[in-house]
Amino acid sequence: MMLVPLRSELIPRVMDLMALGEPYITMRTASDYWLYATLFSSTCPVAVNEGRVVGAIVAFRSQDHPEQVYIQDVVIHPDHRRRGLTRVLVTALRHRVEAWGCTQVSLTSEPDNTAAHATWLTLGFTNRPGDFMVDDVQVISDYKGPGKDRAVYDLLLE
Repeated sequence: MMLVPLRSELIPRVMDLMALGEPYITMRTASDYWLYATLFSSTCPVAVNEGRVVGAIVAFRSQDHPEQVYIQDVVIHPDHRRRGLTRVLVTALRHRVEAWGCTQVSLTSEPDNTAAHATWLTLGFTNRPGDFMVDDVQVISDYKGPGKDRAVYDLLLE
């Protein structure tokens, strides 16, 4: 397996992979992925195994707060889940952004995505305090706009 930055020629395969993340991931348009590959490729690692895209992260460094990175999507092909691939991808992203001097990686998740919650905690993220809970997950009301409640996670870097 190898990790490569998101490139234009990988976009159709990354889109196919992202479609497998529903309902928790909303696939974007080909134009959006072109933008990610063109402007944000260094924060969008893609795992390729025997020519097949099996995992990907889409993340962005903030222009307003360049010490912060936001992970928009993480998806692993169902045949490759529970094998540590998310850790490999997050570690690759972390090394990249630490080299830039970034101090925080954040992401949001649907409150009922218990598998994601366990993964983020295992990888060292903390669940930001919210104004209500779903099971054991802290949730912030309307975080991404009206009716878009989210569990928010932060990973502080040294």
